[in-house]
Amino acid sequence: MTTGRCTAPRVWQFASAVLFSGIAIMALAFPDQLYDAVFDGAQVTSKTPIRLYGGALLSISLIMWNALYTAEKVIIRWTLLTEACYFGVQFLVVTATLAETGLVSLGILLLLASRLLFVAISVYYYYQVGRKPKKV
Repeated sequence: MTTGRCTAPRVWQFASAVLFSGIAIMALAFPDQLYDAVFDGAQVTSKTPIRLYGGALLSISLIMWNALYTAEKVIIRWTLLTEACYFGVQFLVVTATLAETGLVSLGILLLLASRLLFVAISVYYYYQVGRKPKKV
């Protein structure tokens, strides 16, 4: 898989691995700051759920890092699908939380917009990796 078409999905996988790792480390080491950045100053009642979230993200990031070393299209597509599902579920959970609490901030709106963008990018590359190469 050394075609130019496969470079962009690989860059996206690398960026995703970095993103997942960074947020996981922040959630594990600095749960208060992560919560504050997203929910704009709302008080954290318990750090445990945020740290569990960090552990889950760290697990996903390990999958992303390991997928960078494979040339198997099936594995690359599964990691892209995993990302799309994760970002989609996160979008739904944050939207439901907004509906319950009515707490809207710029940070939450940016989070929601970024999650929709990340779903779109992951799904796009998922389909691109699965397409048959054009004959020249």
